[in-house]
Amino acid sequence: MKALILTILFTAALFAQNVVELKQPKSNKVIIKLRFANGSISDPKGLEGLTTATANLITNGGTKTMTYSEIQDKLYPWAAGYYVQVDKEVTTFTFMVHVDFLDQFYPIMKDLMLNPSFAETDFQRVMKNQQNYVDQVIRASSDEEYSKKSLEDLIFRGTNYQHMVQGKSESVKAITLENIRQHYANVFTKNNLTIGIVGNYSPAFLTQLKTDMAQLSAKKFTQPAAGKANMPNGVQVEIIAKDNAFGSAVFTGTPLAITRSSKDFAALMVANSYLGEHRKSYGKLYQKIRETRSMNYGDYSYIEWYSNGGGAMLPPSGVPRSSNYFALWIRPVQIAKQLKTQYKELSDINVGHAHFALRMAVREVDNIITKGLSKDDFEATRTFLRSYIKLYVQTPNDQLGYLLDSKFYGRKDFISEVGKEIAKLTVKDVNAAVKKYWRTSDMFVTIVTDKSEAEELAKSLKENTLSPMSYSNAVKAGFPKEVLTEDDAVAAYHLNVKDVKIVDSKDTFK
Repeated sequence: MKALILTILFTAALFAQNVVELKQPKSNKVIIKLRFANGSISDPKGLEGLTTATANLITNGGTKTMTYSEIQDKLYPWAAGYYVQVDKEVTTFTFMVHVDFLDQFYPIMKDLMLNPSFAETDFQRVMKNQQNYVDQVIRASSDEEYSKKSLEDLIFRGTNYQHMVQGKSESVKAITLENIRQHYANVFTKNNLTIGIVGNYSPAFLTQLKTDMAQLSAKKFTQPAAGKANMPNGVQVEIIAKDNAFGSAVFTGTPLAITRSSKDFAALMVANSYLGEHRKSYGKLYQKIRETRSMNYGDYSYIEWYSNGGGAMLPPSGVPRSSNYFALWIRPVQIAKQLKTQYKELSDINVGHAHFALRMAVREVDNIITKGLSKDDFEATRTFLRSYIKLYVQTPNDQLGYLLDSKFYGRKDFISEVGKEIAKLTVKDVNAAVKKYWRTSDMFVTIVTDKSEAEELAKSLKENTLSPMSYSNAVKAGFPKEVLTEDDAVAAYHLNVKDVKIVDSKDTFK
């Protein structure tokens, strides 16, 4: 009788697990996502980056029975794979395999999660890569990604959202292998796990998966409350000065009171799409800054964190957040040093295009806040968006990822639900949401630029001086009068700048 009771209790515990299923009997593959409610906000003070280090050592290390290299050799003929994504509030392990090899692949997956080797050689390799990222890669590989991470450091300063998920220079140096072992036991537990599965799998396989994952650490883990974005006092700017910057990469942000959990989010999705949908050329920012004036590669706006914006064409899953902000992304524009070299007629300029581009972007937001979308613009944007959001979930991996994200926000199926909400919107709803949630008078701005540009750009912003657009004579001669008239208005547009600081690149992310 005692054994029967224990069996019943154990079975009940299995069914109490959080599981998100998406059965696709005709699929030829199975994808499993193991999502832990921890993320970088779970990093202990002084050990920022520990959650990333732990997760990476699991996916880039071996098990008690196989080395990392042996695992990779085994997976290659099966075209199977796995990876991990760490964000502020969640960590998601993803495992993908053809259904024909599921029985052979699963024991490796199981051992990676339950019996990671945490070998010293793997630890040294993983930590070297992580240290290199926080010390070198983030500063050298992409100024636009650098500006985005710098903004998060600024807007969440003093909170557990501030540091990059990879950590800070000194904190990564402090992480030990024993820290990782303890963190694995403390925060990668069965009690903060949600299992996601999609594809062609049997009920027996899911039961086995649930049984095995119930063997994870039983420790009770309470995730820290997410840090809230600071409210800027006016427009506060940090200029990151570095050697040999490609141009001036600009990223702005101001706290946004809502997330996908709110019914108002659909209205802001329409407004945001009209202003600057990521990688879409019809947006106002793109049309004004890139298309008409050829100032840079692209200009976009965001109403939530957009991971890997430089590489992703569609918003990825796996980065749900409860602390949110509205942002503008101005991809690198030219600096004075470049313009002077290219055009003799610009030999006397002191500042490149950053001040002008920032003014133009803010002016476009203000135009939407004060004037709103027209009925025609609203209808065209809404029609586009109703179709476009379906592309977010083209693959089974994306479908499962978005269902897990939906659960985070207290929804069942965000894509399906928000599509219906967008269909019911009116232009009045959208314009009211913009007035309620968007602002430009109080914003944080980070600009990664060349050291030759920093002082003059800071002076121009502080003093709110005119920032005329600097064209070559040949280019300027080809513009219609209305463009040049608009340029004059933008050059004098008032920004509520209250503070400008210059930070040396070497002093960031410390």
